[in-house]
Amino acid sequence: MRVFLMHKDKDFDIKQGLPHNSDILMSDLELEVLLDAMSGEDDFLRDISKTAILSSLKSKEEVLYRQEILKDCLKNPDIIKEIYNLAIKSLAKKQENWLGVFGRYPASLLSSSVSLLGMYFELLRELRKIVDENIEKFDSIGFKRFFSMVQKELDDDYLEVVKEHLKELKFKKGVLISAKLSKANEGSDYTLRRDKMATKSWIGKVFTKRSKEYAHTLHPRDDAGAKVLRNLRDEGLNNIANSMSSSATHVDNFFISLRRELAFYIGCMNLDGKLQEIGCEWSYPKIASENSFNFLVQGLYDISLVLVVSKKIVSNDIDATNKKLFIITGANQGGKTTFLRSVGLAQLMMQCGMFVSSASYETTLCSGIFTHFKKEEDKNMKSGKFDEELSRMSDIVDHVCSNALVLFNESFASTNEAEGSQIAQQIIKALIQKDIRVFFVTHMYELANYFYKKEMQNTLFLRASRDKDGIRNFKIIKAPPLQTSFAKDIYDDIF
Repeated sequence: MRVFLMHKDKDFDIKQGLPHNSDILMSDLELEVLLDAMSGEDDFLRDISKTAILSSLKSKEEVLYRQEILKDCLKNPDIIKEIYNLAIKSLAKKQENWLGVFGRYPASLLSSSVSLLGMYFELLRELRKIVDENIEKFDSIGFKRFFSMVQKELDDDYLEVVKEHLKELKFKKGVLISAKLSKANEGSDYTLRRDKMATKSWIGKVFTKRSKEYAHTLHPRDDAGAKVLRNLRDEGLNNIANSMSSSATHVDNFFISLRRELAFYIGCMNLDGKLQEIGCEWSYPKIASENSFNFLVQGLYDISLVLVVSKKIVSNDIDATNKKLFIITGANQGGKTTFLRSVGLAQLMMQCGMFVSSASYETTLCSGIFTHFKKEEDKNMKSGKFDEELSRMSDIVDHVCSNALVLFNESFASTNEAEGSQIAQQIIKALIQKDIRVFFVTHMYELANYFYKKEMQNTLFLRASRDKDGIRNFKIIKAPPLQTSFAKDIYDDIF
């Protein structure tokens, strides 16, 4: 029994290595806020959500598979929570009632395995009941496969057989073992036997002819004899103990995996609830063909900012076809960084199979997401700000490859504009030549104007606009770069 609700053909691995720049993405895109909303102070939900979001899927098929399962979850939230709580109950019962495996002897291994399976038996029956009552309400390939597997593997006849076996394997009336004599009268071929008399009714026992039996009773203080009998018992129980241990481990792993994989969708359901309370809409993204470099969005907003302020914020519409480079300029404090963050968050959410924070969203999948945001000086810096910027850029270059997405925020502005523009030009040209999409927020007019004069067809110029009175409206519009960032507006407002 395999869950397969996160991937079509493999289990979700919470221990998988995260991208090398996970901490940077967490900081630059303010992912902590998103994870807080998904987890609801549940550390397990938080860990699962973090791993899922940062471990981007690479193919359209993988994304759509997870999207369809999420649609089923949001359509049937009570059923999903019921199954999830069943998985949590399995963990609680195990922690409260199961003492674990003590010793290395077959008898103790068998006893602990039977105990564990006995605890899980009723939970499996409950799961089967939930599936039978609700299977028609689900449409995704993932849930249909999962529910069909549960019905097939846990049918009524099988559950009854399991129940009888677990009862019998407690060996309340002792263990029946056969053996052969080998060389030097040593025992061999020890085999556990079913006691046919134990399964008969009392009438059957009365009228059944018994074979001749020989008995030997140990003296209560015969420790050596008791040890010999224990060894004989372990020889007979060895195979079945290993089999039962394997079965118990399998069922245990099934419930662990079920909880782990549903946790991601529970997190998405929690996030959906938060956005509904605020009144923000979202959509399932469309995946454009790999070579289109399209970026077609309506109503895109920074989901982390929305969750912090708990109200709707200004959203943006961008219609860009076959664009690799986006140069974003405009008014200080006009929403450029917020827009940049909204792009990164939406891309991460899309690539883990989630909905995204926009009315509609269509773009290509990327091979990796990288951020290069300006940093404030702090005591941990071992060199100047410009050295630190180049060091982070070098790290990106070491890991970036074609079809990646790189988000720059005021990069290389820690040196003079002429030098910063020259360095940024070379880096940008090298990246887009390798089919890497670049979003670059900058106040360096020399840099923006350089690319504007080149009239490159694969470049889009965006600007943070302002009203005539200097008030920021936080809209990002298609517009050429200006020589001013309207810093005087902020000066006038403060002084």
